[in-house]
Amino acid sequence: MSFFKRKKNWIFDMDGTLTIANHDFDAIKRELEIPLDTDILTSLSKLSKEEAEKKHTQLNGIELKIAKSSIPSPGSSELLQEIKTQTNNLGILTRNSFSNSIETLKATGLIDYFDSNFIFCRERAIPKPNPEGIFRLMDLWKANPMETVMIGDYVYDLDAGSAAGVETIYIDPTGTFPFRESATHCIRELGEILNL
Repeated sequence: MSFFKRKKNWIFDMDGTLTIANHDFDAIKRELEIPLDTDILTSLSKLSKEEAEKKHTQLNGIELKIAKSSIPSPGSSELLQEIKTQTNNLGILTRNSFSNSIETLKATGLIDYFDSNFIFCRERAIPKPNPEGIFRLMDLWKANPMETVMIGDYVYDLDAGSAAGVETIYIDPTGTFPFRESATHCIRELGEILNL
């Protein structure tokens, strides 16, 4: 049986996975005036409550602009269509905010594939690489880790998947795969999943 047929529960990262990556994280960090060597959410979590709230509001504004101009990854709608026809579960685990996740899915035309109860973002779960969001989705679906897969474009996605005991698919359109060690499978575009 093919990999595709064996998996019943599909969890996708959003930016850079379902969409073409267009976040310049260093530019965002400079705009927020936070350190370049630490990820954004970690930096904000170390600020005073007041300062963190201000920066989160600013971050939401920056990300909303990016969300509205999101472009779907090649092969994303074909893959999601195929997953849907198999009566599988579809979820998203993103470090983005819920409202910006919805805007991104609308802009890319992928919104109809996802139930909003299965979109886990930074307000709904401890951000990746913590596996909490994957465990919560599997609980909601009464899912077996053997039948579940996490798909993403960054080491945090792969580490979250490994920590949750599920297989991972690493997407990197450049084909360089710097985090290959952390992934079960490597692909350059989503359509390849159908032939794994």
